[in-house]
Amino acid sequence: MHILPQLRELERKHRDTLAVIGVHSAKFTTEKETENVREAVMRYGIEHPVINDRDFAVWQSYAVRAWPTLMFIDPTGRVIGRHEGEFPFDAMDRTVAEMIAEFAHQGVLDRRLLPYQLEAEKAEQRPLAFPGKIEADASTGRLFIADSNHHRVLVSDFEGHVTEVIGSGEAGSADGPFDAAVFDNPQGMAVDGDILYVADAGSHTIRKADLAARTVATIAGTGEQSLYRHTGGEPFANPLNSPYDLALHDDVLYIAMAGFHQLWFLDLAANLIQPFAGDGGEDIVDGPRDKARLAQPYGVAVSGDNVFFADSETSSVRAAKMGDGGRVVTLVGTGLFDFGDRDGVGKEAQLQHVQGIAVSGDTIYIADSYNHRIKSIDLNTLRVTTVAGHGTKGSSDGPAPGASFNEPAGLAMADSRIFVADTNNHAIRVLDLDHSTVATLELSGI
Repeated sequence: MHILPQLRELERKHRDTLAVIGVHSAKFTTEKETENVREAVMRYGIEHPVINDRDFAVWQSYAVRAWPTLMFIDPTGRVIGRHEGEFPFDAMDRTVAEMIAEFAHQGVLDRRLLPYQLEAEKAEQRPLAFPGKIEADASTGRLFIADSNHHRVLVSDFEGHVTEVIGSGEAGSADGPFDAAVFDNPQGMAVDGDILYVADAGSHTIRKADLAARTVATIAGTGEQSLYRHTGGEPFANPLNSPYDLALHDDVLYIAMAGFHQLWFLDLAANLIQPFAGDGGEDIVDGPRDKARLAQPYGVAVSGDNVFFADSETSSVRAAKMGDGGRVVTLVGTGLFDFGDRDGVGKEAQLQHVQGIAVSGDTIYIADSYNHRIKSIDLNTLRVTTVAGHGTKGSSDGPAPGASFNEPAGLAMADSRIFVADTNNHAIRVLDLDHSTVATLELSGI
């Protein structure tokens, strides 16, 4: 995911000479299903062919060792190089340009464009496109929906009547009035009165939408993806890396910085941004906040003096204590390659690529995304219980145990209701905890 923007730029710049084939070698069980790969291709705007290498046949034949790996193949079919890990665009562009110049000199390039139809061109038009996160303001009865692949944020009431559209719908990054502002894959949000903060994952920025003035402004990030970890400082001087969710507490924004494998915080009063937890290594290691290891945190929520977060690549739910000497502890989850679908107590339970999180009293609710379920964790006993979803992807409403979801990624609490961003169903679902039912929110007014 993190190299897709650079790869897309290379494809478009060298479209008559560079052919790209994506090879999807899945880690998680759910990622092995071809239909799920198709959804991911559309969700992330991939414009090249992708093979589902579900049994690692291609991976093994090229002796691949890491995600991501780039293999360079010349016009005669020979492997001439490889690169493991992320890369800066300029350096890779120079390398590709040198290869193109060499093979052009040899007269072996075929500049005819490869014909194929994008999956996105086959998809039906919908009010929502892969909504990633959702935020609820119970005091005003407002919902904020990250309409992620439409690159905008919708504001509605709890009955689905849309009252505001924030963003032009174009992909990019530009501030200004609501109808002219531009987002790129907006994700998590936090609301404070008439101010809505947005984690704009694709532009690697934190944005502020003034709901009264109807304007959007960038408050952190440079607009470029950081390819190195840094210590933070002035918000506009520090590039960020895939901020995916936000939680606000005492004028401090806590940020799930997925690309850095860290939690960060933005002190709004002091105008300071810096890491909060995680040393940047990808793993599941508890301990002092600055020495702990996280793995692609996708969801964050604050309750009391704890910052709870969904650590997706370890299929875990963890907590980071605020204050001096604060530590990271794991509530559920054991390893980078340990995942499943099992209720139970603490680390006896198993999740699969959990992405969304919300806290109410002594209960954590989680979007167990790749298991297509909503689950809860009792903070007193650490017991994990399935609340809704029968575990097979679908879109059926009704009694919660028999309802179905499709990779839900965002949760928001409002009294006894949980609003769910049901990402691959392109829908918002409403889980009524009092009556244990699930219904689809019908949006109107877009």
